[in-house]
Amino acid sequence: MTPVLLGIFGYILAQFAIGIFVSRRIATEADYLVAGRSLGPVVATFTVFATWFGAETCIAAAGAVYERGFAGGSADPFGYALCVILTGLVFAIPLWRLKLTTIADLFRLRYDASVERLAVLLIVPTSLFWAAAQIRAFGQVVASASGFELQLTITFAALVVVTYTMFGGLLADAWTDLVQGIALIVGLVALTWVVFRTEGFQPFVGIDPGLLNPLGSEPRPWLEIAEDWAIPVVGSMVAAELVARILAARSGAIARNATVVAGVSYLMVGLMPVGLGLAGAALLPGLAEPEQILPLLAQQYLPTALYILFAGGLVSAILSTVDSALLMAGGLVSHNVIVQVRPGMSERAKVRVARGAVAVFGALAYVLALRADRVYELVEEASAFGSAGMVTVVVFGLFTGIGGRASALSAMLVGVVMWIVGAHVAEWPYPYLTSLAAATAAYLTAAVLGSAATRSLEPQEA
Repeated sequence: MTPVLLGIFGYILAQFAIGIFVSRRIATEADYLVAGRSLGPVVATFTVFATWFGAETCIAAAGAVYERGFAGGSADPFGYALCVILTGLVFAIPLWRLKLTTIADLFRLRYDASVERLAVLLIVPTSLFWAAAQIRAFGQVVASASGFELQLTITFAALVVVTYTMFGGLLADAWTDLVQGIALIVGLVALTWVVFRTEGFQPFVGIDPGLLNPLGSEPRPWLEIAEDWAIPVVGSMVAAELVARILAARSGAIARNATVVAGVSYLMVGLMPVGLGLAGAALLPGLAEPEQILPLLAQQYLPTALYILFAGGLVSAILSTVDSALLMAGGLVSHNVIVQVRPGMSERAKVRVARGAVAVFGALAYVLALRADRVYELVEEASAFGSAGMVTVVVFGLFTGIGGRASALSAMLVGVVMWIVGAHVAEWPYPYLTSLAAATAAYLTAAVLGSAATRSLEPQEA
């Protein structure tokens, strides 16, 4: 076994140790799913940053920029950074004040249990796609370091992350995110510094100026540009993993400030993989697997000790995101479905059910990771699937009194059907914008019809 692989395995074992140590404090379902609502500003900031800064930035975005220039980074880091900042400014305090355990609780409190369960049905696939993206990226890192086949390394990655997630819960996840976030930043800084100290700006000499345009080198319709940006910005604005960190903060102010600072940090740190991906197109041209550009640059330019540090940073990014995605999938099903139909369960039983659900969804994410061609495909699907209706319902439900059960159900069903038809059947040019508009129209139409029906049932004056 090479020193690099030994270093990666040692890092993983250290994360296991931290997670298991902190997990001993888990006594209730709230401890497991929202860290007992105890996170202070530093840990809250790092857990939002580390959860969001995952494989799609370190692996997928760098690979996309390698292939397409800055246009490949429109979603990540630019779009997702804006998403996190807006979520902190607009949603953090209103959500925190409701004392929810999961985002699906909002749908039960504002509408009813049927809306809550439909929300779970739509959110869980999103978390699965996120988790699968991270597992595939983990496999890419190990494959580039070991030379093993990608399918074998993806299998190893799945075993590691599923086991890791089952132990920790959000309480352990938040504390390991602090370590993981620091390791990630240090690793990326080391690689960026060494590459640019060695090569200077030579890789950018003579580069096509169109590759430096985040909107693309060719003129495009504004609706096409809006579609590319709407998926990461709007599609992930109320993502269950992000909302969980908001709910776990000690106060609403901490939730808001930590999320905004994490979003700004996300953009600043995310520019390093983007720059390395762009430089990598000149330094290592013609790669069969563009998503391996960062690990390959690290292998070529870093001494062994720094490469181990960098690989630990990549593993950090992946672990901190995949455990959050699996935890949310398991938590939504256990808390918002199983516990709701079995209200007499003890706190220990609730934690056991949540851990079992994490294991099941980990297996499903592994299958998705094997079947996907690119991490980036999984990330885009995760952001778009069902989110149009979800965002619509959350905005109306959180900030207005408009609409009820019929409005929420209509918006969520129309949103997901229009996305599936537009993206995968009819292949419309702007499927996400279409699904967002259709979900909003469905919500308002049902609200107007419901209001008219209520008025028609009111007794008339003689």
